[in-house]
Amino acid sequence: MTTHVTIIGAGLGGLTLARVLHVHGIPATVYEAEPSPTARSQGGMLDIHDYNGQLALKAADLMEEFRGLILEGRQAMRVLDSDGTVLFDKADDGTGGRPEVQRGELRQILLDSLPAGTVRWGHKVSDTRALGDGRHEVTFADGSTVVTSLLVGADGAWSRVRPLLSSATPEYTGHSVVETYLFEADTRHPAAAKTVGGGALMVPAQGKEIFAHRETGDTLHTYVGLARPLDWFAAIDFTNAAAARALIAQEFGDWAPELTSLITDGDTAPVLRHHYALPNGHRWDRVPGVTLVGDAAHLTAPNGEGANLAMLDGAELGDSLAAHPDDIEAALTEYERAMFPRTAETAAEGAELLEALLSEDAPQRLVDMFTGHDQTR
Repeated sequence: MTTHVTIIGAGLGGLTLARVLHVHGIPATVYEAEPSPTARSQGGMLDIHDYNGQLALKAADLMEEFRGLILEGRQAMRVLDSDGTVLFDKADDGTGGRPEVQRGELRQILLDSLPAGTVRWGHKVSDTRALGDGRHEVTFADGSTVVTSLLVGADGAWSRVRPLLSSATPEYTGHSVVETYLFEADTRHPAAAKTVGGGALMVPAQGKEIFAHRETGDTLHTYVGLARPLDWFAAIDFTNAAAARALIAQEFGDWAPELTSLITDGDTAPVLRHHYALPNGHRWDRVPGVTLVGDAAHLTAPNGEGANLAMLDGAELGDSLAAHPDDIEAALTEYERAMFPRTAETAAEGAELLEALLSEDAPQRLVDMFTGHDQTR
């Protein structure tokens, strides 16, 4: 294939696509709005699943590098009630198919696997337009442009490429999370560290939850979820970290102190993240010369599958392009035909999970989901 692939977005999906194309000898350029790979934190841990994310890494020929990133013991999982009662506690016995890695380290092995110059940093897209015959023009914020006969939007929730294919826009799910970190937790926050344990902690309740992960070393990463309207959060001044923490903690006033300490004792300013989603089953008619991967294609409320699906999208699209070197449209059709039903099923499962987590009997429903899953493995 002589067609140069233009990828917008250097997240996990776009980079996996670029890497798989490179493995097949197909040139690609990735344009990324951020000025450098270290411009911002890359988030916390990801569990990379043996049925999607790891398949993508195999296609990218990066499994050995991936294994070197795995944080041992982090597949441990416990579910607590709001009073601190342990309802479910599963140790990491090394047999699970969802090993945990740091997102930033995973992104870095993908970046390191690409030829120098593949990623063009500091290229924020301001507009895209069709030129006909499957060609598209991308305009960047600095006024520069690029014309391509194969454009892939890997540019996330607010994709600038998506409007070429679909009029759908993300809508607020009614749920947001507030993130904070506790550092040197074993010595500085021992009660919280003991409660979280060696892996992940989940404490769901009606309309709210506290999740926490043990990340590298003894760092605890807390996600505090609340089902509240946007204007409820807008009334909180997040520039005043202590006051914001206190207001969020008030929503958990009757919870066990070792749980609320994951909010009140945070060592970092709380960061608010609203959850948006595209319509379940989002799809589009085939448009020559352009497609989407990851959240640009199928943004859902967080369900543990987003990064994995983005990587699998990238890998399968790369493999399809390699399998049809002289027929871009056949490759894109093959990719989308598999991607649409897969992501629709995952979105439906994610909506079911979110509904369960926020329900009146959330703790028991979550335990039932885990034990039922275990029995079918």
